[in-house]
Amino acid sequence: MGRAPCCSKVGLHRGPWTPREDTLLVKYIQAHGEGHWRSLPKKAGLLRCGKSCRLRWMNYLRPDIKRGNITPNEEDLIIRLHSLLGNRWSLIAGRLPGRTDNEIKNYWNTHLSKRLLSQGTDPNTHKKLPPDNPVVVRVPKKKRKKSNKRPNKSKKPTEQEKPKIHLPKPIRFTSSVQCTTKSSSQGGENGQVLVPWSEYINDDENRTRNDSLEKIYEEYLQLLKTNEDQVQLDSFAESLLI
Repeated sequence: MGRAPCCSKVGLHRGPWTPREDTLLVKYIQAHGEGHWRSLPKKAGLLRCGKSCRLRWMNYLRPDIKRGNITPNEEDLIIRLHSLLGNRWSLIAGRLPGRTDNEIKNYWNTHLSKRLLSQGTDPNTHKKLPPDNPVVVRVPKKKRKKSNKRPNKSKKPTEQEKPKIHLPKPIRFTSSVQCTTKSSSQGGENGQVLVPWSEYINDDENRTRNDSLEKIYEEYLQLLKTNEDQVQLDSFAESLLI
């Protein structure tokens, strides 16, 4: 079986705690004690998840929480405990009465680790650094909130506009005649004269075509004459035989 969903999945309250919620949590823990954080919110009448109730109590509402700045003695103790335990902040906080693990972790990352580095000590191993090999302090990254903004889509390159081509309007030509204007000698008025298109064609081509047609026609006439002569001879021969 999987783990129970957190407050973001079952519609429970999120965000800052109200004074009324703090009062309900304090009264329930004073009456029943700490622990059983998963079932505690329902029994205490809180619309919060168990993790939120535990962090609220441990870091803010406990009566034995020590307020104020961390003292130099506490700083030395945190450095010595960190060299032994590492980043186990809850164990370190157990050796410092009234301090929370979250407070100690934040103070280490913002102040103590940088101080050790400036003194030539590696904050991770607590050993002296060689002068030529600087060490980068590992600082936990904060979780970035997911932005609802969608990334802008890259704009498509605009296509170059094609040049417009204007086609000429169709003109109809007649094959037989062309109309031209000619000024008449009488009255100076313009009149229209029809001129055949054949006059504008090359004269040499017309002449060769006409000559070839005439030759073909003459050959055809000769063939007709030979046929008529042959018919006359045949009829004459038949008359002799009778």
